[in-house]
Amino acid sequence: MKEIVDKIYYIGVDDLDIDLFESQYVVPEGMSYNSYLIEDEKIAVLDTADRRKGEEWKANLMAALGGRQPDYLVAHHMEPDHAALIAWMLETYPGLQLVCSAQAAKMLPNFFEGFNFEGRVMIVKEGDKLSLGSHELTFIGAPMIHWPEVIMSYDSLDKVVFSADAFGKFGALVNETDDWACEARRYYFNICGKYGTQVQTVMKKLAAVDVQAICPLHGPVLKGEQLADAVKLYDTWSKYEPESEGILIAYASIHGGTAVAAERLGEILRKKGAPKVVVSDLSRDDMAEVIEDAFRYPTIVVAASSYDAGVFPVMHDFLYHLQIKNYQKRRFGIIENGSWAPAAGKVMRSMIETLKDCEIVEPMVTIRSRMKAGDEALLEQLADSLLS
Repeated sequence: MKEIVDKIYYIGVDDLDIDLFESQYVVPEGMSYNSYLIEDEKIAVLDTADRRKGEEWKANLMAALGGRQPDYLVAHHMEPDHAALIAWMLETYPGLQLVCSAQAAKMLPNFFEGFNFEGRVMIVKEGDKLSLGSHELTFIGAPMIHWPEVIMSYDSLDKVVFSADAFGKFGALVNETDDWACEARRYYFNICGKYGTQVQTVMKKLAAVDVQAICPLHGPVLKGEQLADAVKLYDTWSKYEPESEGILIAYASIHGGTAVAAERLGEILRKKGAPKVVVSDLSRDDMAEVIEDAFRYPTIVVAASSYDAGVFPVMHDFLYHLQIKNYQKRRFGIIENGSWAPAAGKVMRSMIETLKDCEIVEPMVTIRSRMKAGDEALLEQLADSLLS
């Protein structure tokens, strides 16, 4: 049990055994499932944990309670990695009240079939307050960050925001480093990235109060300079603005010809003074990291082989990810490859054209199986257009 500020304690757990978070994101440094306890005239527990680490979390809770009975369990978010132990809490502590949004209350039977919640749920909405004594929680609606039922809460005594999944990151706390942004960026764009408008709405709400600490459901508690930096980054990310100057080249190559063209374009761009060039192999690199880089930089080149009269599947998957994450405000270059009937460029162009405020830079470069002497000039032209 760690005291964050006076009478607010961290009772969460690390998960070092998990390989894929949400069955899709590699987490070599594990994950944290954060939970907090406020000790006052009334005791409030803020969120639970994933069932994977349920016994460890229960031990932390009981150590913090020291035999006392909690009065409230606040469920900011109903996703199972934070809410799996709600029913256990209500069974174990008969006087406990579950505090959640109306939408969360509707979700309860989805996760706890047959459990009788009657008389045990206190529904709160934007602006409602819960007094614990010296501490008073004010609830902040945060729908679609990244589920519709999400609420945050603000402790007016210590100026602490309990932010649900917002401001979270990949990685267990035992492995935490000073570089918060790296894994927070990958987390944000892959999990919350679609909902920039909703994040902006909440950011305006938080700007109206004095925030000295943010306690997310994953990752470290943010204070001081780290807090200020995180807020600035969230503002940039949620406006879909590039964070850094640079160009991402994402390629999908079957027999290596497209990879050679992508790498060669990278070399040309560097020689021409591009501040940063990142070249990623969509067949082998972590898709979530490539998505992160796509959002980080203002310019992206997609290079892919044709396949079954379309585009090589990993490129289709990548562009589909960008579509569903509301990707926008970027410039694209296109390189296609085809041995007899190139089709990748047409498919990639049609998918890019569905993205908001995205420009396709000409010329589109077509490679026939392997780069030829004449292809070099086309790559030079594309590089000049990308840098102009």
